[in-house]
Amino acid sequence: MFAPVLPSNGVAGWRFLQQTYDAQLSAFSKSGAVQRSADYFTQNIAQISNAEDLVADRRLLEVTLGAFGLQDDLDNRYFIQKMLSEGTSSDDALANRFADPRYAEMASAFGFGPGEVRKNDLPGFASDLVARFEANAFEVATGAQDDTMRIGLYARRTLADLANGPGSNNTKWFSIMGQPPLRNLFEKALGLPTSFGQIDIDQQLSVFKDRAASVFGSDQVSQFSDPEKIDQAITRFMARAQLDTSATGTSSASIALTLLGG
Repeated sequence: MFAPVLPSNGVAGWRFLQQTYDAQLSAFSKSGAVQRSADYFTQNIAQISNAEDLVADRRLLEVTLGAFGLQDDLDNRYFIQKMLSEGTSSDDALANRFADPRYAEMASAFGFGPGEVRKNDLPGFASDLVARFEANAFEVATGAQDDTMRIGLYARRTLADLANGPGSNNTKWFSIMGQPPLRNLFEKALGLPTSFGQIDIDQQLSVFKDRAASVFGSDQVSQFSDPEKIDQAITRFMARAQLDTSATGTSSASIALTLLGG
């Protein structure tokens, strides 16, 4: 399988990955295992009529979960079946009770719930999920070398959609807090301690908004519909992550000046 190329870490490595992303993703997607998974999904997903059938086919389930960044749930078949079969129409549906919005997004995408319209046989469904699966698989492969790069790629791919999506500002912050990659990015970019997640959830929300207003000039998640704002957030994250792992003997102050001024 094609291995992502990362010549360096930190901001410099992130800039290289951005510049070469399209070519690297294309090469990765054409590699054997990824291509076979994508082809199988494309050829078979329209034949699935319910959640039980989907979770019974491990190859289809692997692509499905990968498309939503939930690949770690591959062996939790009953949990995923219940998530999909309940759908999202009811407020008390399992997917709607999770802080992580990716579960509801997956359940909604298929439409297996009561009274919902099944969508997995619609034109474009397979190609859309395959593209998401390939992008996420590339992020996972990148994270095997440098997890900060995986988080940066995930934020670049998803943050604008969240910022432009429906819901109040608080709802969007809760969505960020519920997605581990985005939460990790904002905690580090805003200089929050690793123990921050242990405090009351409403206090966390208040701190996120206050810090965002101080660092980015606004507490509104909608500001991240601007690619420049996303780049600013990711660059701060990368710089702080590199400072955390900087070589002994180099002063933090000089590294910070180099990274944040470069």
